[in-house]
Amino acid sequence: MAKKLLKAWEHFKTITKHRHKVIAHCYKAGILFQGLFHDLSKYSPTEFKVGAKYYVGTKSPNEGERGAIGYSTAWLHHKGRNKHHYEYWTDYNPKSKKVEPVKMPLNYVIEMFCDRVAASKIYMQENYTDRSSLEYFLNAKQRLVIHPETSALLEKLLRMLADEGEEKTFTYIRQLKRRKIY
Repeated sequence: MAKKLLKAWEHFKTITKHRHKVIAHCYKAGILFQGLFHDLSKYSPTEFKVGAKYYVGTKSPNEGERGAIGYSTAWLHHKGRNKHHYEYWTDYNPKSKKVEPVKMPLNYVIEMFCDRVAASKIYMQENYTDRSSLEYFLNAKQRLVIHPETSALLEKLLRMLADEGEEKTFTYIRQLKRRKIY
């Protein structure tokens, strides 16, 4: 019982630390209000119980659940409630008669960027560099079901972070947000 409580506490601290880092990044990006509501579903019983059970501290607990049962109930719950995940943005296309990716609104792409950078920082700790999130994205890019324009903007922001650093990237994001186009 003590071990379960300790894992639950460590999971709580990790998701809260991550959430606070996302809020800080959202503030820098000019979407603070949106950041304040980031990932609140992780505290719901559906997601939190799984997170505590499979908590290891160096990667998402959803990977542990996938390894155990073949899929993640927590992830299915999470991606259906959080618009900053590209997986949320798929829909049935009546012309092609297939489920296809939909272009994400700019403010959610920005939140996705903030989320990815924060996750890299939290999970990689002292091994994090401004290139970490880009490398993670590029490693998975060919497998993603993401709208091409959304993918291109996310990659552009991650490359800018890797090449020019946070200050220039967040300045660019605030300018992009003011123009409301991508």
